[in-house]
Amino acid sequence: MEVKKLSISWQFLIVLVLILQILSALDFDPYRVLGVSRTASQADIKKAYKKLAREWHPDKNKDPGAEDKFIQISKAYEILSNEEKRSHYDHYGDAGESQGYQKQQQQREHRSRHFHENFYFDESFFQFPFNSERRDSIDEKYLLHFSHYVNEVVPDSFKKPYLIKITSDWCFSCIHIEPVWKEVVQELEGLGVGIGVVHAGYERRLAHHLGAHSTPSILGIINGKISFFHNAVVSENLRQFVESLLPGNLVEKVTSKNYVRFLSGWQQENKPRVLLFDQMPTIPLLYKLTAFAHKDYLSFGYVYVGLRGAEEMTRQYSVNVYTPTILIFKEHIHKPADVIQARGMKRQVIDDFITQNKYLLAARLTSQKLFHELCPVKRSHRQRKYCVVLLTVEATKLSKPFEAFLSFALANTQDTVRFVHVYSNRQQEFASTLLPDSDTFQGKSAVSILERRNTAGRVVYKTLEDPWTGSESDKFILLGYLDQLRKDPALLSSEAVLPDLTDELAPIFLLRWLYSASDYISDSWDSVFHNNWREMMPLLSLVFSALFILFGTVIVQAFSDSNEERESSPPDKEEAREKTGKTEPSFTKEPSSKIPKKGFVEVTELTDLTYTSNLVRLRPGHMNVVLILSNSTKTSLLQKFALEVYSFTGSSCLHFSFLSLDKHREWLEYLLEFAQDAAPIPNQYDKHFMERDYTGYVLALNGHKKYFCLFKPQKAVEEEEAMGPCSDFDSSLHLGECRGKSSSGLGPRPIKGKLSKLSLWMERLLEGSLQRFYIPSWPDLD
Repeated sequence: MEVKKLSISWQFLIVLVLILQILSALDFDPYRVLGVSRTASQADIKKAYKKLAREWHPDKNKDPGAEDKFIQISKAYEILSNEEKRSHYDHYGDAGESQGYQKQQQQREHRSRHFHENFYFDESFFQFPFNSERRDSIDEKYLLHFSHYVNEVVPDSFKKPYLIKITSDWCFSCIHIEPVWKEVVQELEGLGVGIGVVHAGYERRLAHHLGAHSTPSILGIINGKISFFHNAVVSENLRQFVESLLPGNLVEKVTSKNYVRFLSGWQQENKPRVLLFDQMPTIPLLYKLTAFAHKDYLSFGYVYVGLRGAEEMTRQYSVNVYTPTILIFKEHIHKPADVIQARGMKRQVIDDFITQNKYLLAARLTSQKLFHELCPVKRSHRQRKYCVVLLTVEATKLSKPFEAFLSFALANTQDTVRFVHVYSNRQQEFASTLLPDSDTFQGKSAVSILERRNTAGRVVYKTLEDPWTGSESDKFILLGYLDQLRKDPALLSSEAVLPDLTDELAPIFLLRWLYSASDYISDSWDSVFHNNWREMMPLLSLVFSALFILFGTVIVQAFSDSNEERESSPPDKEEAREKTGKTEPSFTKEPSSKIPKKGFVEVTELTDLTYTSNLVRLRPGHMNVVLILSNSTKTSLLQKFALEVYSFTGSSCLHFSFLSLDKHREWLEYLLEFAQDAAPIPNQYDKHFMERDYTGYVLALNGHKKYFCLFKPQKAVEEEEAMGPCSDFDSSLHLGECRGKSSSGLGPRPIKGKLSKLSLWMERLLEGSLQRFYIPSWPDLD
């Protein structure tokens, strides 16, 4: 009976567990969480997710359950935005193996809480190291959101580098690097490196923005630029990675040979100089990070005390070589303005020490930004800040008035008074506003006391009546004004609006452009070879395709030009060709395009060797345009011929040749017998007929269809019109008379004029409107 009761109780427990499993599975419904229907489109799902994410984001919603609600919203969107997971959920009620495993974890924890006394399994049996709930306690304080990254991390990266880890749930590699990450974070955070963690599952937008497509990923950010870490995740590699992010010229190595030059640079750069004396041969990372944070206000140098010659500097400045020592120099290079030395100096102590000495004793106003910092606007009567401004002329060496002004500033340093100087030749508008009579102070120094009233430039001021020479009387007068000013602020009786200061240390436009171009090239190089390969693939594919087409075209063109015997100059430069004497171009196949591809015309001579290939066996649809010339007219006619037919060389069906009348007159006369209107056919063959001039004739020969078209030169047409009835060659007397008439009527003409209308004839040839003269067969050329 007891056994039966026990089996019933076990059956009841099993049924109860099954019911709890079903309820747990039904508890999370991504459609219900996002408030969309099961038929919702991806656009609707994305819209609902954005709306709920803005509403329940922990940074904006202070509700205690906002974080859990936001996690549910993110998980629901992760399921529904993936078609495969969404389909799996619609069919089986879960999003796949990982989702099912999480549900099993929740079920086991639920059973463990309620029925722990009835089971003999340890709760830790169901806990695995890749559960994100255990790791969140380590990375929680460093978690980044997109708005936090854009508004805080990026601007702050101009003062300190950031090391960011991209992680996610179910990331086994993340577990592997976690001990190393924890150790490095504790070390680098104390040195001043910013730390961040991005959960790719919850912050997809930020992970995509950073270019992280896999987890774990480690990247660094400095000056707003992203660099990925690609080495093995060990402590030393991560430290070297952070150090490589920093610019290489942050800290100058100072020796006994260059320390005077380094310390004297304050006048040109308008910055105090910081020197660290230490026993390490390499510059410590802490010091580099400090230099990067304060690079806009101070210049940093490092002295290795173990180097030969360093004892001269240590002895001069009384430095303890066994303890790290930091010296700050201002206008006086022989005596430091402040000193700090201690073993194991903390970053906060160094920052406080440097912040107190970030300006020169009498700094030069080189920009409007520096003017705002040194001479702030008055906030209330208890927060009055006065600026004592020395207006002086720029000089290579320190002038006596400036040295006297420095000594006065050193003796009268106060919290409410700041001493500055301005080069009047560089800031002319600023100086002229404060000087009442420019002629009185021409080429001399002057001192003004001013108080800023607003950021628009309104000031009240008092300028000393006499030029500042640095004498004791000048110091006494200035001291009297300052003492009186503490009691009566109305001493500053003059009022003016100061113009903005020009930035004296800003690089010129060309340098700024070069710096920008260098940064862009560096970013592009890093993006191509390290970051965002998936995003860069379309661009790389386009670039390589264009390069392939370009080089392919060049190679094909090189092979097509390999058979050229000689190049002629462009036909449109007739005068240049006449001077150079290049008149006999070579012949190859013409390009297939309709636009001339080369700057010259390729012509070959029609001889017994080229006759068969260029005419008899010419391919169907191709024509050979042949110019008739003689040895005496060869140069000039070829030049004019090239000029007239150049625009037609783009046609692949046209070939260009020339025929020597001295060698092949009989072949030409045989063809002209089929052209009834071409030339008069004599009834009786005599020597006068042999003298007929055919130079300038052009024949378009179609070798396949056995016909030709004829161009008669303009001079031949005029001769025939002039001869009129004298065209009968029967009488030698008549021939002589007619020849005399034609020669006397036409007068001398340039021989190139014969081809003046050849281009119009070529257009009609391509149109097919010319008369065709057919022959039974092509005669032999010889």
